[in-house]
Amino acid sequence: MKPTINIYCDESCHLLNDKESVMVLGAVYCPIEKKQEIFERLYSFKIKHNLIPKNKKNEKDNRTYYELKWNKVSKSKIEYYKDVINYFFDDDDLQFRVLVVANKSSVDYKKFNHTHDTFYYKMYFGMLKAILNPDNSHHIYIDIKDTRSKEKVHKLEQVLRNDKYDYSKEIIKKVQQVRSHEVEILQLADLLVGVTAYVNRGLLESKAKNELVNLVKQRSKYSLTKSTLLKERKFNVFIWEPQMPNFL
Repeated sequence: MKPTINIYCDESCHLLNDKESVMVLGAVYCPIEKKQEIFERLYSFKIKHNLIPKNKKNEKDNRTYYELKWNKVSKSKIEYYKDVINYFFDDDDLQFRVLVVANKSSVDYKKFNHTHDTFYYKMYFGMLKAILNPDNSHHIYIDIKDTRSKEKVHKLEQVLRNDKYDYSKEIIKKVQQVRSHEVEILQLADLLVGVTAYVNRGLLESKAKNELVNLVKQRSKYSLTKSTLLKERKFNVFIWEPQMPNFL
């Protein structure tokens, strides 16, 4: 039986008319047998930093109370976020891959017979293809973002399976929508995607976010604005630019 890898995907600034200059797609992944251990460890940081109300009696409710998200970063919770980032870099079972479209407004869809939607799937494929390994099986989990999420997940599953000739569903076992507030590792993906998007958008206004950006740069030893080598496994960055004449 093939080893199974769980892949947790998130995205930022992916909409066509959101007035943002970049689009960022990323995924945190790990062996399936390590999933529960990682979930528990990430949850333990919420307990450590008093982010779970003491009067909560139902453990399931506890797990969904505080959602780790980049847009929730604040000075009052900075030590919690630092603990999470340091844990990611210290745990050899956790890896991250991110694709950045540095200037999405300059992409000429019509010239290359693309729509924003087809471009989006191509970019998602470009982010995931460096993770997918024919020697492994993969479970892919994607955060529910909007009313079209189900349709987008189905289309992405088709694109990935066709590329790998995976008609027997041995390489890609499933592509599934999940709610991020219920999945600790998906929340970690949100944080790392947020860090990368923040840097590539050239933002500086939040001191707390700047601290986390500097910590990620220090731990990864990368600027986050340039592509890493493809073989980089811990924090792999791909800065996408259109190539002529091959668009993708």
